[in-house]
Amino acid sequence: MDAPDVTVNGRAVPFAGATPHTTALDWLRGLGLTGAKEGCAEGECGACSVMVARPGVDSPTEWTALNACLMPAAQLAGQEVVTAEGLADGDVLHPVQAEMAARGGSQCGYCTPGFVCSMAAEFYRPGRVPTSSTTEEAGEDDADHECGPNGFDLHALSGNLCRCTGYRPIREAAYAVGQADDADPLTARTRQHPPATTYAEVSADGARFVRPADLPALLDLLAEEPDAVLVAGSTDHGVEVNLRGARPPLTVAVDRLDELRGFTLADDHVELGAALTLTEIERRLAGRLPLIGQMTAQFASRLIRNGATLGGNLGTGSPIGDAAPALLALEAEVVLASAAGDRTVRLADYFTGYRTSVREPGEVIRAVRIPLPARGLTAFHKIAKRRFDDISSVAVGFALDLEDGVVTAARIGLGGVAATPIRARATETALEGRAWNADTVAAAADVLGGEGTPLDDHRASAAYRAAMLRTSLLKLHAEHPGTSERATA
Repeated sequence: MDAPDVTVNGRAVPFAGATPHTTALDWLRGLGLTGAKEGCAEGECGACSVMVARPGVDSPTEWTALNACLMPAAQLAGQEVVTAEGLADGDVLHPVQAEMAARGGSQCGYCTPGFVCSMAAEFYRPGRVPTSSTTEEAGEDDADHECGPNGFDLHALSGNLCRCTGYRPIREAAYAVGQADDADPLTARTRQHPPATTYAEVSADGARFVRPADLPALLDLLAEEPDAVLVAGSTDHGVEVNLRGARPPLTVAVDRLDELRGFTLADDHVELGAALTLTEIERRLAGRLPLIGQMTAQFASRLIRNGATLGGNLGTGSPIGDAAPALLALEAEVVLASAAGDRTVRLADYFTGYRTSVREPGEVIRAVRIPLPARGLTAFHKIAKRRFDDISSVAVGFALDLEDGVVTAARIGLGGVAATPIRARATETALEGRAWNADTVAAAADVLGGEGTPLDDHRASAAYRAAMLRTSLLKLHAEHPGTSERATA
């Protein structure tokens, strides 16, 4: 075993007693830190939330709330984590804990430590400043209507579930916390660099967990063992381990590799590192690609987005992943790296079948490249049983150019209606060169309703999926009936 110590609540703890498949939650609880709980074991309830020191977008380090039930414990080797037990200063409660206690933000208490950790991560978020309006004053159409007067984004708790439905006092506690004190040790920690990424290896029970130090080391390892399972946020793999008993012989962590975490904004394209989290992508893009912003806002929960990556979402090849429809509409490309070098594949050509792709043994997704300028009219429609924190039944990404009332270009990505994410090519053809009016849209909507090969399953029937495809285009036109929407930058 070659695994450096973990800094837990400010104290160096030797990494020991874990197998490659032990979760961070089980390892922390084994240390006696039992505030974090297992509720769902699949990243939906947030009872297991902890804070991990990660590279920041707006500061050297940011405290990031993550699901400990999904993360392999070995991913914490050499890293720094704070649990609910590490927030108070002796007998003095942390401001988040104090407000939760004062306002009765806990009923049975089972989920409370997870809420507290997610709230604390938002408490320390750089850029959280008081706003000029409150939730009650802002209308439902206000983009910030879930933001409190103290700048607290309530969506930070979208991945936390209270089984006793105590949401009102929890919200009141979240909106009552003040600003973080500069002298607070956890605030001061954000002004220093996060722990460096170092090599780590854990072996037990005939299985190995390896975190390579850099991309060349990863590619050498994959050249020797191409069947290794790659994990970044582990938001999908963690479910396989917890609920389906997956025990791969070799798990390789790629989440901290600098070569997979690049961000490039050029005149003709934007390149997003495959291991950037969706939260990082959202904040780095800062609204430059509205379609990506709409997609990420509906992608699972903040807790999941803090770990999930585009590389992982595309690497699993799921036909119901939310990222692919949006990226297909944007005509994205996938940059694949191997020991032989890079190659670029259009995302429209990437998927070959159910959870299969053109990615060859020994290759890793290095980045996703999106051409610029983006099209002028874009939208992401996700049909699911819940507005947030749910798996889509159907997902549609739209990217159209309109000029003088005519559709000059149309790209539409679909998820949930075939064995792979697909382009709605027949619908694109039905739109291009035609007036953007009710007659054109109605005819094209009938075409869209026939795209793909939707199935009946527990999420939706094939007929419902087809109906939602048709309705999606009608909704787009109803919301954007204008005659001149085209990208200018």
